[in-house]
Amino acid sequence: MVTRSVTVRKVVGRKVVKDKVYTYTYYTLPLNLYIPKNVVEKWGTEFIIERDNEKGVILIRPKSQVK
Repeated sequence: MVTRSVTVRKVVGRKVVKDKVYTYTYYTLPLNLYIPKNVVEKWGTEFIIERDNEKGVILIRPKSQVK
């Protein structure tokens, strides 16, 4: 099992459609894992990723909840 500490990256985008500008924001972790906005607002930007290669499982936990 591989464990590492990561920080959420905030991505702000812009798209122009028929002379209107739309902006969007989303949050990602390394390995291009998407984190919903409400999770980042509730738990913060620090997370622990645990990857088990034998089982093929990736577990993401907020750093504030890991004891």
